[in-house]
Amino acid sequence: MQQSHQKLQVLLEVAIIAAFAMALEYVPHKTGISSVEMSYGVIPISVLALRRGAGPAMAAGFTWGILDLLLIGIGEGSVLNVTQGFIEYPVAFTVAGLGGVFFKPFQKALQKDQRLTSWAYAWGAVLLGVLAKYLCHFYAGWIFWGAYAPKGMPAWLYSLVINGLSAVFTGVLALVVVTALVSIAKHLFLAKTTARLAHD
Repeated sequence: MQQSHQKLQVLLEVAIIAAFAMALEYVPHKTGISSVEMSYGVIPISVLALRRGAGPAMAAGFTWGILDLLLIGIGEGSVLNVTQGFIEYPVAFTVAGLGGVFFKPFQKALQKDQRLTSWAYAWGAVLLGVLAKYLCHFYAGWIFWGAYAPKGMPAWLYSLVINGLSAVFTGVLALVVVTALVSIAKHLFLAKTTARLAHD
C-alpha cells in the first residue's frame, strides 16, 4: 500500500513538473540574438532530477517534449520532418533529465548539510542536462536546418553558434536559480522516500 502511494506521488510530481516546464515556454525567452533562446523548463526538470532521480526527470522531460511538440512546435513550423521532430522534442527534452545520475550523492550531501558538495552535484546535474539537450539540438540543426545558415557559413558552425549560445544562456540561468533554490529552499529537493539515503 505504501509503495503504491509512493509511486502515485512520483507520478504526480512528474505530471506537475512537465506541466510547469511547458507553462514556462509561454514566458518570453528570446535573448535578442536571432534564433538564440533560453529554455526555462530545464530548471524544474533539474529540480526533479535532484529530488527523484533520472527516471522520473526523464519521464517529465519526455512529457514536456510531447506537449511542446503538439502545442508549439508544429504550429510554429519548427518541425521539418518526423526524424527532426523526434530528435528535437521527445529525445532532446527527455535527456534534459539525465542530471538525475547525481541524485544519490546530491541527496546525501544535502541531508548532511554539506553545502559546497551539494552545490557541486547540483551544478553537475544542471550542466549534464543542458549539454545533453543541446547536443540533440546541435545535431538536428546541423543535419536539418543547414539551409538556414548564412551564405558561406557551414551548417555545423551555424548550428554550433545558435545552439551553443542557447545552451550557455540556459545553463547560466539554470545554475543561478538551482543554486539559489538549494540554498534557500532545501525542502524542494527532499522527498520523504529519499530521507534514508544519507544513512545508506
